[in-house]
Amino acid sequence: MNTDILLCEYSYHAEQKQFNWLQGLDYYFLRLQTEGNCIARVNGRVEELTPGDLLLCKPGDACELIIDEYIDQVGEKSICSGDYYILCRGPWLDEWWHRKKRPVIKQITNQDNLLILWKEMISEKRRIYEKDEELLDYLLRSLCLSIDTKLKDAEFYQKQLSLPVIAMKSYIEEHANQPFKIKDVANHVGFSVSRTSHLFKEKFGKTIIEYALEIRLNTAVNLIKYSDMSFEQVSEIAGFSSYTYFHRVFRKMYGVSPTEFLYHNK
Repeated sequence: MNTDILLCEYSYHAEQKQFNWLQGLDYYFLRLQTEGNCIARVNGRVEELTPGDLLLCKPGDACELIIDEYIDQVGEKSICSGDYYILCRGPWLDEWWHRKKRPVIKQITNQDNLLILWKEMISEKRRIYEKDEELLDYLLRSLCLSIDTKLKDAEFYQKQLSLPVIAMKSYIEEHANQPFKIKDVANHVGFSVSRTSHLFKEKFGKTIIEYALEIRLNTAVNLIKYSDMSFEQVSEIAGFSSYTYFHRVFRKMYGVSPTEFLYHNK
């Protein structure tokens, strides 16, 4: 295998703690803060980690994590820190790390796909018998490549978009294949429906519904091309309320029916 996972776990702390690697790490240390607060000191730089903060450390980095009392959102003193982390090494990771300059800490707005991979690795790593090292290798690579995508998105959004708009886009992408209303998006970012709709259209040049339809149609196209599902099944999985509606929207977008599309893409 080209990667080696030394440890992959979720940790939660409600008491003061301190973790030191002051002599330098012997591995890559990837950590995603999911709850509460933590202080990180990496190579002398001190940062407060809050939910969504991704910490990336390489071999040789001096790292210290401090879990201590902080003031929470309601103004009360609290000690709480939850995170997913992985200690890993290997030639593939060396090559991946040196592809680009990497931030030590970066805020990630939508962590769902990272957490899915993390949880899958934790589950597989905990197996005592019949542990699949090849699966762990591919899961770790997928996590690292997904991190690259998240970092690229975060850099672009930081320059172009505000956090509420990023949250809207992420919410739509996550829920596009399920029934949802514009009100759900508005509630997610704490705005009114009218402000949410206006802000999204202003930034992306299309409505929330139009963007959701694009995602649903893209899902449908991939299912038609690469699965043996019926069109009714495709319609349902892609998130359309009925096959009739799916058929009408599909023809309007692509100029052909789903049946004709399948015929020309066999």
